Amino acid sequence: MRYCREVKMMSMTIVMTCLLAALLALSCSASPKLDVYTADAEQQLPDFDAMWDYDRPAETEKQLRELLPAAESSGNTMYALELKTQIARTLGLQSKFDEGHAILDTVEKCLQPNLKRVRVRYLLERGRMFNSSDHPDKAKPLFIEAWDLGRSAHEEDLAVDAAHMVAIVEKGKASELWSNRALDYAETCKDKKARAWRASLYNNLGWTYHDEGRYEEALATFRKALKAHQENGRPEPTRIARWTIARCLRSLGRVKEALAMQQDQVKIFDSQHRPYGAYVCEEMAECLYALGQKKDSRPWFEKAYASLSKDDWLVSHEAARIARLKLLSL
Repeated sequence: MRYCREVKMMSMTIVMTCLLAALLALSCSASPKLDVYTADAEQQLPDFDAMWDYDRPAETEKQLRELLPAAESSGNTMYALELKTQIARTLGLQSKFDEGHAILDTVEKCLQPNLKRVRVRYLLERGRMFNSSDHPDKAKPLFIEAWDLGRSAHEEDLAVDAAHMVAIVEKGKASELWSNRALDYAETCKDKKARAWRASLYNNLGWTYHDEGRYEEALATFRKALKAHQENGRPEPTRIARWTIARCLRSLGRVKEALAMQQDQVKIFDSQHRPYGAYVCEEMAECLYALGQKKDSRPWFEKAYASLSKDDWLVSHEAARIARLKLLSL
């Protein structure tokens, strides 16, 4: 009898264990075959990375959330979890940090050893959430872990992203070191997405030089960023790269050249029937003001202030800059 009772209890234990495992798998939409994208899933589910508009995170959030039910019902755990990390990223860009962390908490509970790409994505977005909310000390170790795991898992594009984020949270020489480390790695990558990172990396390195007053080095680096953007074939980032060169020319005292380049930016917006970018307006104003054309600069200062004064980060971190725009717009 004792033997039968023990066998019965063992059987119940096995059943309960299986049931718990099934419940856990269900909560994460897990399947033993879903540690990689399946061909069927790729046919049915779109590339959510291509849906990103970093200038419009709220609109991107809406699109990604609309995709989430299909992703979860598809049974493709990896896709669904990665998608959630990107929804969290849209929230971080909107300063909705608590909501973003809450979504990442649900991803963290479902992380499994075989989902390495998901883990790298999770580390990146958790780190970005901390960095955007003024906690770079918490962000840095997450980015370094993502860098190490991304390389070991051969996720080249995410590894470069991680190194570029370390460069952002670091300052001075350390930032320069990480930017160059990311560039060296990107040059060796076979993944086109990883190599495309060179444009952003040169841009960030250029700003590191610029912030240190090393304007000639910054200008040379910004020109490399422009060339890389042109190779990537993306018109808007290429336009911004030209704006950056013009901004650096103003720092070098080459204001007439800078103004001419900013006027070219205005022509692009006019040809596309788009409102002028706030930073273009600011640079138009600053160049005209530096050249003694104060009356002509005033409407550009007004346009810049109207837009940039609504940027919570700038208002919080660069109050003097916003105050200057307001003063010179009057």
